[in-house]
Amino acid sequence: MRPARVKWLKSLIAILLGNALYFALSPHLPPAAQHRSWEVDLGTVVDFWFCLLVYGLLELGAFLGRRAGGDRVRRG
Repeated sequence: MRPARVKWLKSLIAILLGNALYFALSPHLPPAAQHRSWEVDLGTVVDFWFCLLVYGLLELGAFLGRRAGGDRVRRG
């Protein structure tokens, strides 16, 4: 798969899973961290942070997968 498509898919997955995680945990968050519709507030920042966290985990998994795969291949 082309690198641009892989980045796009990772971003899409991060947004969907991050938002799902945020809205699943939203009732348990403090009121200030809960998003209000059509407003840019602290809830928007917390939602973005969840998406960023998921994206970071996807990148970490890809990095560790590449590293582990490289260790199995003998060079020389």
